[in-house]
Amino acid sequence: MKKFAMAALGGTVAGVLLTTQVAGPLVAQEAEKGGSVYEQLDLFGDIFERIRAQYVEPVEEGKLIEAAINGMLTSLDPHSSYLSANDFSDMKVQTKGEFGGLGIEVTQEEGFIKVVSPIDGTPAEKAGIKAGDFITHVDGESVLGLTLDQAVDKMRGPVGSEIIVTVARKGTEEPFDVSIIRDTIKLTAAKARVEGNSVVLRVTTFNDQTYDNLEAGLKKSVEEAGGMDKVNGFVLDLRNNPGGLLTQAIEVSDAFLDKGEIVSTRGRNPQDSERFNAEAGDLANGKPIVVLINGGSASASEIVTGALQDHHRAIVVGTKSFGKGSVQTVIPLKGEGAMRLTTARYYTPSGRSIQALGISPDIVVDQPPAKPADETATEEADSAAARDRSEADLRGAISNDSMTEDEKRVLEEEQQKAENAAKLREEDYQLAYAIDILKGLTAINPESAAEQAAVQQ
Repeated sequence: MKKFAMAALGGTVAGVLLTTQVAGPLVAQEAEKGGSVYEQLDLFGDIFERIRAQYVEPVEEGKLIEAAINGMLTSLDPHSSYLSANDFSDMKVQTKGEFGGLGIEVTQEEGFIKVVSPIDGTPAEKAGIKAGDFITHVDGESVLGLTLDQAVDKMRGPVGSEIIVTVARKGTEEPFDVSIIRDTIKLTAAKARVEGNSVVLRVTTFNDQTYDNLEAGLKKSVEEAGGMDKVNGFVLDLRNNPGGLLTQAIEVSDAFLDKGEIVSTRGRNPQDSERFNAEAGDLANGKPIVVLINGGSASASEIVTGALQDHHRAIVVGTKSFGKGSVQTVIPLKGEGAMRLTTARYYTPSGRSIQALGISPDIVVDQPPAKPADETATEEADSAAARDRSEADLRGAISNDSMTEDEKRVLEEEQQKAENAAKLREEDYQLAYAIDILKGLTAINPESAAEQAAVQQ
């Protein structure tokens, strides 16, 4: 039966039956183990029949079986689970980049639902949901005791309908309610824009569209900047990117690497291990790269970050990533459902497993909390007053007649860029920091900026 490489990570698993001649006592031990297993299955059958016959209300047999299967899988780890036919169908739709919902990637921790990251531009992100938030109630009902899939089911609903989620957030004393209107989530997996002389590549997820979006956006932005010679480097923004398809993580990594290992996976059996290598070709033409990550960067995001970091191709800036280093395989089952099973761990080119550890940035930069509107207005007024105190504003100041019109135009453009950079620092300090690194590398030695990026660790 064909296996489906799930969003998060894909992999393969093969079962091998080994037959050998062994001593009599060992055979007896194995037979005893087998007998114990069949006894447990008989016990399961007995309980199933008693529930069907004696439970206070009639029960759906199919739901009982699904719950039993899901319980078996979820007891293994937070990422293994049973997917009903509807869930399996939804998952395949999501990897194509369009689905209905709130727009959050979640996992389960201590019985509650933890937000790995909100997706850019979605109802959850607009409502203020943040990476690291815990969802404790959905429409007033506690999620404690529910499986991850059951909790997610509660958050699904018709487009346009309202949902109230109760959020517990670090640094906030009491949980609070957030109202969200469900919507159709249409993902543009990667977007690009020009900031000064730098190209910012924002990747929100790794679905079927990611590499194509990234390549198209990069080329368009380079043209907008006036050609690759005018670009001082690239910022690959993977903050709050919950991951996605392994194949796309490999393609995005390969986009900036000429050779070497990208990632390897190691399963229970040595023969299940796989290694993925880069091919020649670099979309960035060797220009410096800064990768931005935070606690919401998980799975496929960490594969890309680890590959570029280990090959000294990029400087990693931000805060420690989420730390999901396991591989899930989605195996279709009878009845159009599927089993999502953790089958391997993945390793960065240097052999690191980031499972439960995350990737540490080369330069740790926190994102300051947003300032209240009144405080921001006060600071803007102060800065405006400070800008007024210049020679040109003094009464009777001598004009500068040594500059040509072209020189004045260039100076004005440089001043505007400086003001834009200052504004960006207020809006997104981490991104502004990354762009400053690219400026610094270019200022040190424009001809060898790429080499400088490779050794900055």
